[in-house]
Amino acid sequence: MPTRRIVFAGGPGSGKTTLLDALQVRGYAVAADSARCIIRDRKSRSLPPRPPAREFAETVLRADIRQYRELGSGPGPVFFERGIVDALCVLHETGAMPERELEALLSAYPYDPRVFVFPPWEAIYVTDAERDQTFAEAQGVHRAACAWYRRCGYEIVEVPRVDVERRCAFVLSAIDAAA
Repeated sequence: MPTRRIVFAGGPGSGKTTLLDALQVRGYAVAADSARCIIRDRKSRSLPPRPPAREFAETVLRADIRQYRELGSGPGPVFFERGIVDALCVLHETGAMPERELEALLSAYPYDPRVFVFPPWEAIYVTDAERDQTFAEAQGVHRAACAWYRRCGYEIVEVPRVDVERRCAFVLSAIDAAA
């Protein structure tokens, strides 16, 4: 049975990393958000946090493909904070991704058909060293992510705005029910 790759999507500051950390503590394999890692690395080298959108998306895509391949052979599900599909969205929006190439990459790197989307949650939203978007921008990212994942054929499962323990139980129950 192939490894189930479960995606957490949505705007910044909606609790994806917190839930990913909670799942990792429980022994699940997780893949961190490549974009945050790239921003952190660029800032450590005194570079602007993000290069132009196309270059940034290409860098994120390479990192996401590497993570996808590295985490694809273990037992149990692997949880990804965003993933290849998100990078493809930016490349498509910048005109850098022809439709046939997009379809080929979506086919070559499939995730579980159900994507867990974290809605914007102002009560927990904070900025940090890698997250500099406003809450309004986070809401826009959320809307775009939902539309893009649907366009790519994924089913959207909205994660409720509850504490991390109940979010964890919700996600684990949903993936068990879909198995």
